[in-house]
Amino acid sequence: MGGHDHGHHHGPPYTIPDYRIYKVEDAPLLLRTQNALAAKGLKDPWLRNEVWRYDEKNWGSYSDRIKITFKRGFKIGFTAFVLTVVGTKIYDLTVGGGHDDHGEHH
Repeated sequence: MGGHDHGHHHGPPYTIPDYRIYKVEDAPLLLRTQNALAAKGLKDPWLRNEVWRYDEKNWGSYSDRIKITFKRGFKIGFTAFVLTVVGTKIYDLTVGGGHDDHGEHH
């Protein structure tokens, strides 16, 4: 009883990487941000904490991430769209009876 160990003796669920591996110079977008701030005499001491998000080695370039985002569900989404349109047309032809009822009562 008690904890969630359940007899499994694995290591920690994740390891925290050493902060020194992240350099703003490795992320072109953040480097531009850093340079823009420096031009105004400003500095963001926490900018390095965002490098992992923009690391092209792990995540690809910005355009790669955009392509993946839009391609990920496109096939399923488009298929669902086509099936919905076809299903609606079939329903209208069979159950709707082809009536063009615009709310007019005679």
